[in-house]
Amino acid sequence: MKQLLILLFLCSASAFGQQCSSVWVKGTVVDTNRYQTFYNLMVINRTTGKGVFGQPDGSFAVYVNPNDSIVLSVKGYHPVGFRAVPDSNCQFICEYAIMIKATELDEFVVKPLKTLQQIKEERATLAMRETRTITGLEAFQSPITALYERFSKKERQEREIARMEHEDEQKQVLQELLQLYVSYDVINLSDEEFSNFIDFLAIDENFLKTATDMELITFIKDKFEHYKRISN
Repeated sequence: MKQLLILLFLCSASAFGQQCSSVWVKGTVVDTNRYQTFYNLMVINRTTGKGVFGQPDGSFAVYVNPNDSIVLSVKGYHPVGFRAVPDSNCQFICEYAIMIKATELDEFVVKPLKTLQQIKEERATLAMRETRTITGLEAFQSPITALYERFSKKERQEREIARMEHEDEQKQVLQELLQLYVSYDVINLSDEEFSNFIDFLAIDENFLKTATDMELITFIKDKFEHYKRISN
C-alpha cells in the first residue's frame, strides 16, 4: 500500500510538470542560529545558466522551467540545491535553513570584498587620465607647440603611462568583481588563474562600464566555461 501511494504521488507530480510551461519558484532562506541580512543571496538556474539576486530578508521569486536545477548561493554559507518540481498550481514554494561554512584560518589581514553596488559605481567612472594636448583653435594659433607635443618623447611617454594606468584600473575593477563571483560560488578560479582569465575575457571597456549586473554575470560565466574547456 505504501509503495502504491508513493507511485501515485510520483505520477501526480509528473502530470503537473507536463501541464506547466513554467514554474513560479518562491521561497526564503534563513539562518536558524542568528538573524542575518542576506545582501548577497543569488538564485542560480544551473540548467539555463542564468540567475537573479534575492532580497535582503532572504526571500526570492523567479520563473523557471519545470524540473530546472536551482542553486541558492549565499556568501559564507553552504549552497542549497533543488529541482523546481511544480505543484498543482505550477508553483514551487520552499524555505531552506542554510548552514554557515565552518573554516579554520591562520590569522592574517584581508581587505573586505566590495559590494556589487560599489563595483558598479567604479565601473561607471572608468576613464583614462587626460594628458595635455593642444587641439582646435589653440593648435591653429600655436602650430609649433602642437607639433612638439604630438611628437615629443615626453608627451608620448605620458600618454603611454596614462594608457597603462587605465588598463591597470580596469583590471583592478575586474579582479574585485571576479573575487565577488568566486565568493558567491558563481565561478571557481584559483588565485593563480585570475590574471590569465582577465586577459582571456578581453572585455570591451564600454560594456564593462554600462552593462547591468546580470548582463555581466552571464557574460563572465559563459566566458569562464569556455576558458575551462580550453584550459583542461
